[in-house]
Amino acid sequence: MSHEQPLKHQFVDFIPEELDERTVYVSTRFATVSHLCLCRCQSKVVTPLSPTDWQLTFDGKSISLYPSIGNWSFPCRSHYWIRNNKMSWAEDWSEERIEAGRARDLLAKNRYYGSVIQDEEPAVPHEADTKPDSEPKKPWWKKWLLPWC
Repeated sequence: MSHEQPLKHQFVDFIPEELDERTVYVSTRFATVSHLCLCRCQSKVVTPLSPTDWQLTFDGKSISLYPSIGNWSFPCRSHYWIRNNKMSWAEDWSEERIEAGRARDLLAKNRYYGSVIQDEEPAVPHEADTKPDSEPKKPWWKKWLLPWC
């Protein structure tokens, strides 16, 4: 195989059931990019677009995805870049590097979206907060600056 291999891209509303080889399908509606694995193992690769997943660049003529695509859970373990409608192979990663990458990705998601891990028990509501007839507390600025609110 040559180092860089040409690809086609197609913008779609919905990702089709049957994917053509060497075609990258982009659904901006669902912020998803999908294609058949470029090693030709026929596995379907789905790359979600988000601030913590992949970013898509379209220059009016070609697409690029960042970061690289590492299919570590597939039997082929292929790893490649898609840049300017061309695929180029990337180096294989060790299990340690894969785990470190996954941990980095999880940390990025937790930082961006807020931690989903709860270390503490949920706070027990105060008695005043549970009474239906209790008056809601006013913000301090309304008490001091806008007493009529």
